[in-house]
Amino acid sequence: MKKKKIASAIGYKQGDPAPKLLASGRGKDAERIVAIAQEAGVEVVEDTALAVLLDESAKPGDFIPPWCWEAAAKILAFVLKDQSRDY
Repeated sequence: MKKKKIASAIGYKQGDPAPKLLASGRGKDAERIVAIAQEAGVEVVEDTALAVLLDESAKPGDFIPPWCWEAAAKILAFVLKDQSRDY
């Protein structure tokens, strides 16, 4: 049986206490999240475990829970480092 795709989008604004969950979904919703990110030139990082945790523990607009901070920080650092090369 093929597993359903899962995706979450996170973002961070300076001054916020933690990153926020911007979007989360499974199946067609996950595919749409990834497509929107790619169309916008946003780096897509595959981390199924984090996507599942976020999908199960937060709603879009919520700050991500503390137990996800370390994984989210690593992804955001990777994305920001990659973006800084473009300038």
